[in-house]
Amino acid sequence: MGADLIRYDLLVQDALRSVVRKVLADAARDGLRGDHHFNISFKTHAPGVILPTSIKQRYPDEMAIILQHEFWDLAVVGDHFEVSLNFSRRPERLTVPFDAITGFSDPSVPFGFKLEPRTAEAARPAATPAAAPAPAAKPAKSPAKAEAGPKLVEAAKAADKPAEGETKVVSIDAFRKK
Repeated sequence: MGADLIRYDLLVQDALRSVVRKVLADAARDGLRGDHHFNISFKTHAPGVILPTSIKQRYPDEMAIILQHEFWDLAVVGDHFEVSLNFSRRPERLTVPFDAITGFSDPSVPFGFKLEPRTAEAARPAATPAAAPAPAAKPAKSPAKAEAGPKLVEAAKAADKPAEGETKVVSIDAFRKK
């Protein structure tokens, strides 16, 4: 199996962070709709996280907050969000970069996902090969692809027959001319 030079894992993580950004921006603008509320966990020591010292000492690695009834001044600003919450009946302002988020859920629907906190190392693009070969005028079939062809066709045919109670997933290959 080849190396993932596209880094799909990071693309998916970024897409999920944009979901959090969008729902928080909507909630900041319009308030929470219906029974929606959010559980957000994040790394307290991540770059850009701003917490009162007492809270950081209490949660030195990770903490979770709930945005439901008692939160104020929610704002989405660029690469982070800010919110005021009560801790021991005392309002405190938190700043949380989206890259520090490790989990998000809305228990009212239910919907949620886990994330890897983004580090400077993970943010760097994958190393590019020193010298890429020039593309040929007409791409030639590689032996590996030629051998995989019949296997893929057989797998696609098998996938056309879902087992009882299963949902049928159709591959885009089913629509290509063979």
